[in-house]
Amino acid sequence: MGQKVNPIAFRTGIMEGWRSRWYASKKEFADLLVEDYKIRQYIKNWRPKEDRDPKGRRDDKPIYSAIAKIEIERTRDEVKVILHTARPGVLIGRKGERVEELQNELQTLTGRRINIDIKEITKPEVVAQLVAEDIAEQLSRRASFRRAMKRAMDMAMEAGAKGIKVQLSGRLGGAEMSRREKAIMGSLPLSTLRAKIDYGFAIAKIPQGVIGVQVWINQGMYEETTDGADAQTGQISKKPKRTYKR
Repeated sequence: MGQKVNPIAFRTGIMEGWRSRWYASKKEFADLLVEDYKIRQYIKNWRPKEDRDPKGRRDDKPIYSAIAKIEIERTRDEVKVILHTARPGVLIGRKGERVEELQNELQTLTGRRINIDIKEITKPEVVAQLVAEDIAEQLSRRASFRRAMKRAMDMAMEAGAKGIKVQLSGRLGGAEMSRREKAIMGSLPLSTLRAKIDYGFAIAKIPQGVIGVQVWINQGMYEETTDGADAQTGQISKKPKRTYKR
């Protein structure tokens, strides 16, 4: 068996920032951690009231499926929820009514003041979570899994990705026995911390069962944040090394 490590968790605290940024005492830490999980799950499965049936039940397909990641920042007064999405207009709604509706429901869920901030993703083709959800949506429409994989990989490489890997697991093509298919294009150095590897996971529901979709995308290297003065003072002397005679 192979031991797989989540590339985002592997780089968190070293090259990547934390998705939840707040401080709490030991007594409050566990409750706030569970609250963060509830907020993320509620947003992922949320649907506006006009798309629900009269009994209040929600459809299987959420409207907030185009969210790449959810960041949470806490202060003493409020909870700031940052949504990174490729379709901000769909999430905001007409005159911001959908954001206000979600904000009010989250305030009812947590009992705290919620502030939602939406940030647009300019290149969704190189964001692993969005690519995985796009493939899962095509599979749920009974599209060919090989064609969906090839299309997503070509679009990612054309958008500037250095490498991509797509892996599907389940009853592919309606087969009786589940299997695993994967395809790789370009370079994907998973163990290199300087490499910016994005990871996404999605589930496609088909009549034969469930198909898991995993996507790894190499977005290049993390940029150096050191300034020129530090680099100049840190240069090694170009004088030749002293030779010692025996």
